[in-house]
Amino acid sequence: MNTPGDEGPMYLDEGASAAAERTFEALPAARGRAFAQSWWGQAWLKALEDTALDGAQVKLGRRHARAGAVGAVSVRPGRITAVVQDPDHTRHRSDVLLQQLSAADWDRFLDMVADRAGHIAALLDRDMPPVLVEDAAAAGIELLPGIGDLEPECSCGAWDHCAHSTALCYQLARLLDQDPFVLLLMRGRGERELLDEVQARSASRAELPAGGAAAEPSGAGVPAAEAYAARDILPPLPAAPPPVAAPGAPPVLGGGTPPAPGVEVAALEFLIGDAAARAQRLLAEALSTGHPDSPPPPVPAPDQDAVRLAAAGPGAAISARLAAGSGRDARGLASAVRAWELGGAAGLAVLEEEWTPEPEALARATGRLAAAWEDEETRPRLRVTRNRWTVVGGAAQLRYGRDGRWWPYRREGGRWVPAGPATDDPAGALAGVSAEE
Repeated sequence: MNTPGDEGPMYLDEGASAAAERTFEALPAARGRAFAQSWWGQAWLKALEDTALDGAQVKLGRRHARAGAVGAVSVRPGRITAVVQDPDHTRHRSDVLLQQLSAADWDRFLDMVADRAGHIAALLDRDMPPVLVEDAAAAGIELLPGIGDLEPECSCGAWDHCAHSTALCYQLARLLDQDPFVLLLMRGRGERELLDEVQARSASRAELPAGGAAAEPSGAGVPAAEAYAARDILPPLPAAPPPVAAPGAPPVLGGGTPPAPGVEVAALEFLIGDAAARAQRLLAEALSTGHPDSPPPPVPAPDQDAVRLAAAGPGAAISARLAAGSGRDARGLASAVRAWELGGAAGLAVLEEEWTPEPEALARATGRLAAAWEDEETRPRLRVTRNRWTVVGGAAQLRYGRDGRWWPYRREGGRWVPAGPATDDPAGALAGVSAEE
């Protein structure tokens, strides 16, 4: 019997580990049904029938298998074994040997499977699609046996396939129907070992190559159904981190070594504290029950983020740096902070953007304004400039947002500044500003 180091066919050594063995209980009689329903089970039987020289022994072995004469079947790399009983109750140990794949063959096969998640997903569904066998053959790997590949050994002394080895092959076809991993075990890899190796190769492909550069995309991609079906071979996601009640206190950077030129210690401490607060808030949102169904919030532009930071009240010195960095003066930053506090990014956009509504939206807005005052005599005279309605002779203004809401503004020191949050009622918004005049 050859060992894996020999040049001849590779079968299982008698000293091989039992961990690679699977034993299947004896199957009941198979009267009135075909032994192989799957195409790969039928291919197995074709290899038997093409190899056996005595057709009469094949028929007798099929009758033995159909009558339930085959005992428990042991499957190991390179070999299957069972005890087969003759009609006179004589029992024979019968083995059928199949050459294992070499280490190089398995290396190519595992690479192929790792590159096509659908292959292993099909096996996990107890299916062996023809494309898997075809891809393996293209890589020089024959998964299914062919003529002469099934080598018999039987205690009855026959040198060719006898009724006992034939019965064992027919019974194995039924097992292959249920689980194609049986064939891969005969070829040298058990299901768990195979899945672990594929998982390791898939994980290594996800890592960046040496030098830190991302791998170039192949362009072909993987169908979504294949990727989803392969979830069972992927490592489980790590447990979610525990919630954090409050952000950590930022470190004190002052004292000790003087900072580098241009580095303001107070500003850096402020940014560290802001980052901690945002991290705590993002974690709380990620752990909330509605998070999977919520779209991610938009990332603010640098000038928007400067306003957000200024709204936290960092002090005059840092606010001045934020104003200069975002292209605003002190009063402009104060107005922007007010807009942010009233409406976030949408409120800031209404402050700084002037746009022309589409004719339909403009007509709709004008109609809402006309309907907001029951008495035409009390309706203020409004001058329209793009998305802005300004009270003629007054210091109040309405701005129409892209979201269809109205934002009240008032004139202070020669500038228009936000006067309140957005509302669907233009008359109410304008009345609130007018009452303050």
